[in-house]
Amino acid sequence: MYNFILLASLLFSPLFALEIRETPIEFGETRNELTKKYIKEHYGLDVNDIKIVPKMVVVHHTAIDDFGGSLSCFASQTISSNRPDINNGGAVNVSAHFLVARDGTVHQLMPLDTMARHVIGLNYNSIGIENVGGQGGVDNLTKEQLEANIALISELQKRFPTIEYLIGHYEYKCFDGHELWLERDKGYRTHKDDPSQRFMDELRANVSGFKSAPCGQGQR
Repeated sequence: MYNFILLASLLFSPLFALEIRETPIEFGETRNELTKKYIKEHYGLDVNDIKIVPKMVVVHHTAIDDFGGSLSCFASQTISSNRPDINNGGAVNVSAHFLVARDGTVHQLMPLDTMARHVIGLNYNSIGIENVGGQGGVDNLTKEQLEANIALISELQKRFPTIEYLIGHYEYKCFDGHELWLERDKGYRTHKDDPSQRFMDELRANVSGFKSAPCGQGQR
């Protein structure tokens, strides 16, 4: 059983309290071993554990407007057969460290020092934040989610001095060839447009001290 590294409840402003709830997804021996296999096949690393040292925060949306439906995407330890876009990437299911509900409540799904599968090439170096929303490509993440992301990312920055980058999922290809990029399969890339440039622009306007993606903000 994993021990959560939990962040305490924070005050973002006198009017906004960030609540972090422990909402663990299943992360047993199956997921652990499949993650090791993913690391070996995709990153060329033969590891004894799946611990990470985070160098970046990657922000996503789930493309599902319902919290329960979003959470269910991460529940299984193995990848669903209805995900042909990423099935060739390995058997371990997608996951993220946090899931932010539309009311701004932050749910921690897994330990922060454990590798999640949420972004091609950068999983081994990053903490993933999923936001409920974006269904049908609509840019609909809420003000409450923005405030929660600002507070959460600011706290992660304090907690992990190793974190240098803050990026939207749509910017991940900017790191292809970067020292943090580990994906060995040159054909394994998928198009991403989440969470939205608008959301990332507003987020970046309220946090500081992060480096931009190597190809520049907003490039996909």
